[in-house]
Amino acid sequence: MTPPPRWTRRRRMLLWSALLTGLVVAQSLLVALTLNYEATRTQEATEVVAAEVAGETRRELLALQQQLQALAAEPADAWSAAATTLLRRHRTLVRLERRDAADQVAAAVDSPFQAPPFLSIRREESDVETELACAAARRSLVPAFSRSYFVPLPGGLGQELIDLCVPVAAVGQVQGYVVGALALGAVLESATTTAQARGHELSFVEGDGTRLVRSGLPRGAGVFRAERLVDLPGTTLQLRVDSATGAPRLIPNLSTALVLGLSLGLFALVALLAYDVRRRALAERALAEALAFRKAMEDSLVTGLRARDLQGRITYVNPAFCTMVGLSADELLAADEPPYWPPEHRDDYRRRQATRLGPEAAAINAAAREGFETEFMRKNGERFPVMIYEAPLVDGSGAQAGWMSAVLDLSAQRSVEELSRQQQERLQATARLATVGEMASLLSHELNQPLAAIASYASGSLNLLDAPDGDTHAMLRQALGRIAEQAERAGRVIKSVHDFVRRREQMHEAIGVDQLLDAVLPLVRLQARKSGTRIELDVPTPAPRVSCDRTMVEQVLLNLTRNGIQAMDGATPVADRVLRIGVQQTHPRWVTFSVADAGPGIPPDVAARLFTPFFTTRREGMGLGLSLCRTVIEQHGGALDFGPAAPEGGGTLFRFTLPAPRVASSVPRPVDSSTTATP
Repeated sequence: MTPPPRWTRRRRMLLWSALLTGLVVAQSLLVALTLNYEATRTQEATEVVAAEVAGETRRELLALQQQLQALAAEPADAWSAAATTLLRRHRTLVRLERRDAADQVAAAVDSPFQAPPFLSIRREESDVETELACAAARRSLVPAFSRSYFVPLPGGLGQELIDLCVPVAAVGQVQGYVVGALALGAVLESATTTAQARGHELSFVEGDGTRLVRSGLPRGAGVFRAERLVDLPGTTLQLRVDSATGAPRLIPNLSTALVLGLSLGLFALVALLAYDVRRRALAERALAEALAFRKAMEDSLVTGLRARDLQGRITYVNPAFCTMVGLSADELLAADEPPYWPPEHRDDYRRRQATRLGPEAAAINAAAREGFETEFMRKNGERFPVMIYEAPLVDGSGAQAGWMSAVLDLSAQRSVEELSRQQQERLQATARLATVGEMASLLSHELNQPLAAIASYASGSLNLLDAPDGDTHAMLRQALGRIAEQAERAGRVIKSVHDFVRRREQMHEAIGVDQLLDAVLPLVRLQARKSGTRIELDVPTPAPRVSCDRTMVEQVLLNLTRNGIQAMDGATPVADRVLRIGVQQTHPRWVTFSVADAGPGIPPDVAARLFTPFFTTRREGMGLGLSLCRTVIEQHGGALDFGPAAPEGGGTLFRFTLPAPRVASSVPRPVDSSTTATP
């Protein structure tokens, strides 16, 4: 049999070494964890005992406090009997005293279960802590515990006592005290159960660790300790619980830990191997599905995707991008320089790409994420606009490997915008022709007056020529002057309509509000005189300026004033027909126009559809005026709305805003992202 190659044997040795090392490590960790678990469990049990004993101690002392408060309410002749009964019920009490307001002992009863505590030492010699507790009780009018103190007993023994001073008050004044002396050791024993005392040493200690009293059968091992504070009114007791259990030993648990660890280790190893094989298979399948899903998603996108490396070479394109530029993926990946760059822009594009590789690349990356517009070229030479959104392409290690771009073809959008613009122009022309038709009817009315006057003055002039009177020359001159005035008036009327009809589209310009009003007022006054309407202007001096398309804004003013005059025709008495046109600089960047009539107002059902195209309440109207007005104002960045002209609801007020010309600023403009991003 041919021996396996050296590299195979080495690989096997490495695997077995790894397996044995893993078992040893797992075995050691298992033993350590077992010992740590036992230690933690013992410590937790000690903590629980400490908490229980501390809680029970505090509960018993507070219950005893309530009983001493009840004893304080007993009359003086029955106090000794009640104190004796209380001492028999509570072995923790060794002495009860009734004191007067000067803290002098008036009566005292000792416990029948032990010798009196103050035989070897007088009560006055150990009264310091008691006086402090009573002083605290007198200040707060609530019971207070004293600090513990040692009292010697006959035979060389002694005990640690703690006093509870209960004030006896009447009408807010302390009349005396009831003092109970408690044996601290008896308090600890009464709060400890047999099970707790069997496995732990319990003691009250000073802050420096000095033991005051102890309880419990065994001595503590000093390994697992827990301390708790017993908060009492006036003092705090520190309870220490020392478990009799020592540190966990290794020998009794080693064999079990080794067998259990070996079994668990082998089982875990096999399970991990099986899990790893399955996980690898699932990962490979998920990766294949993710790649197929990503490929299908990218192929279905209408947005072009393009990836480039740090040198600017194309590393990936999706079918949408290939269709957009008319080049195949192979042609794009093989090109040293993007073939979709227009020849006239190649130098600029090269310079921008070099900038992307410079030290300011981070700032450019942040700007490119907001998108920038540029121009590409198809394979047939056609130029088309695109919008590019770009972000850093990061590899698996977190380092930047290039850029990923999303490219949108804006050709269709530009075509739609152009079509919309043309349709808007046709709509404006239609509305203007409708206005001109209405103006023609006004001209027929307004021109009759100057023409009739011209005819009258002409006939009078002819008659003057035949008269022999010597004043004929002066009267003839006056008649001819009147004819010239009326002819000039007729010319002004015709010129106003002619200028309005013949005016061509202009770019936005800064123009004074007074110029806009002067251009439309002759036409407005024509219709106003026909219906007997007065025109009132409210324009500040000097008049504010706006940035607008003059022709379109004049159309808006004509439509709104015409609607206001028509709203008052027939529905409003002639004396009340007033059309108010106001202008106000409401903001440094905005100017507000208002047109208010005194008509009957707009019903709610009509107001809901007022700006709907082709909706009208007049038989001869087309329903395009207000829709056109809102479109024009919104194209300027403003807003058009309406409401009642008066607080009581009479008339209608139309308001619209136009931007004021921007003031030149000395602050440098920010760099446009489209000038720094790479196409």
